[in-house]
Amino acid sequence: VTTRDCRLMGFYVNSTSSGTLALKKGGSGGTALGGTITPGIGYHPYPVYAPDGLHATIANTLDVTFFIDDSPGI
Repeated sequence: VTTRDCRLMGFYVNSTSSGTLALKKGGSGGTALGGTITPGIGYHPYPVYAPDGLHATIANTLDVTFFIDDSPGI
Protein backbone atom coordinates (compact mmCIF):
# COMPACT_ATOMS: atom_id res chain seq x y z
CA VAL A 1 0.00 0.00 0.00
CA THR A 2 2.83 2.37 1.00
CA THR A 3 6.41 2.23 2.24
CA ARG A 4 6.01 5.42 4.31
CA ASP A 5 4.87 5.70 7.92
CA CYS A 6 1.10 5.96 7.78
CA ARG A 7 -2.18 5.80 9.58
CA LEU A 8 -4.74 3.53 8.02
CA MET A 9 -8.22 4.91 8.62
CA GLY A 10 -10.08 2.11 6.88
CA PHE A 11 -10.81 0.58 3.51
CA TYR A 12 -13.68 0.31 1.07
CA VAL A 13 -14.43 -2.96 -0.70
CA ASN A 14 -15.81 -2.14 -4.15
CA SER A 15 -16.36 -5.77 -5.18
CA THR A 16 -15.29 -9.22 -4.07
CA SER A 17 -15.58 -12.88 -4.92
CA SER A 18 -14.50 -14.66 -1.73
CA GLY A 19 -11.59 -12.21 -1.46
CA THR A 20 -9.42 -12.14 1.65
CA LEU A 21 -7.14 -9.47 3.06
CA ALA A 22 -4.19 -9.63 5.44
CA LEU A 23 -2.48 -6.41 6.59
CA LYS A 24 1.04 -6.03 7.98
CA LYS A 25 3.13 -3.17 9.36
CA GLY A 26 6.21 -2.71 7.21
CA GLY A 27 6.83 -5.01 4.28
CA SER A 28 5.62 -8.50 3.51
CA GLY A 29 7.66 -9.87 6.45
CA GLY A 30 6.29 -7.28 8.89
CA THR A 31 4.08 -7.65 11.94
CA ALA A 32 0.52 -8.79 11.24
CA LEU A 33 -2.26 -6.33 12.08
CA GLY A 34 -4.81 -8.97 13.03
CA GLY A 35 -5.67 -12.10 11.10
CA THR A 36 -6.85 -12.72 7.58
CA ILE A 37 -10.29 -11.24 7.00
CA THR A 38 -12.98 -11.83 4.39
CA PRO A 39 -14.61 -8.40 4.10
CA GLY A 40 -17.97 -7.72 2.53
CA ILE A 41 -18.73 -4.87 0.16
CA GLY A 42 -18.72 -1.43 1.80
CA TYR A 43 -16.59 0.70 4.12
CA HIS A 44 -14.66 -0.95 6.95
CA PRO A 45 -13.06 1.27 9.61
CA TYR A 46 -9.64 -0.14 10.54
CA PRO A 47 -7.74 2.59 12.41
CA VAL A 48 -4.11 1.60 12.93
CA TYR A 49 -0.67 3.20 12.87
CA ALA A 50 1.80 1.45 10.58
CA PRO A 51 5.38 2.66 11.00
CA ASP A 52 7.63 1.78 8.07
CA GLY A 53 4.66 1.35 5.76
CA LEU A 54 1.63 -0.84 5.20
CA HIS A 55 1.59 -4.11 3.26
CA ALA A 56 -1.56 -5.86 2.02
CA THR A 57 -1.83 -9.46 0.89
CA ILE A 58 -4.95 -10.09 -1.18
CA ALA A 59 -6.20 -13.52 -2.19
CA ASN A 60 -8.94 -14.44 -4.63
CA THR A 61 -10.81 -11.45 -6.11
CA LEU A 62 -10.96 -8.27 -4.02
CA ASP A 63 -11.26 -4.72 -5.40
CA VAL A 64 -10.35 -2.54 -2.42
CA THR A 65 -9.49 1.12 -1.81
CA PHE A 66 -7.38 2.04 1.25
CA PHE A 67 -7.79 5.35 3.09
CA ILE A 68 -4.45 6.33 4.60
CA ASP A 69 -2.68 9.41 5.92
CA ASP A 70 1.01 9.26 5.04
CA SER A 71 1.76 12.96 5.33
CA PRO A 72 5.18 13.82 6.81
CA GLY A 73 5.35 14.04 10.58
CA ILE A 74 2.40 11.81 11.48
